[in-house]
Amino acid sequence: MDAENELRADDGARREAADGPVGDPAVRQVLAGERLRALALCRALRRDLDSMADARASSNADDEHDPEGATLAFERAQTAAMLDQSRSRLDDIDRAAQKHEQGTYGICEACGEAIPAERLAVRATARTCLACTT
Repeated sequence: MDAENELRADDGARREAADGPVGDPAVRQVLAGERLRALALCRALRRDLDSMADARASSNADDEHDPEGATLAFERAQTAAMLDQSRSRLDDIDRAAQKHEQGTYGICEACGEAIPAERLAVRATARTCLACTT
């Protein structure tokens, strides 16, 4: 495909997306709601980790030899992993909101085609169409 046809294809995908999710103010509301939930989860997980650290600091328990030690260590590791995932989700939401403001929301980052509205309805932070995901 030559450069001129490629530009036309890009413009077509952008127009198609603009007729759908890009120009839709509801997208901003969905992303804002998801961001609030992700922030609340991050805060709750951070509090949980802080509570675990405080409890461990005030205890003289030896995780290695305590029968509950492995469980406590696992719980801390699991909570830390969930916090990392929540932060990553927050980054994805922020990236999607930025793309929405720039007018590129709903455009596949791999092929430049419009991401179907059905996919965005299920996963508002989708960066690629299904064909490029697999």
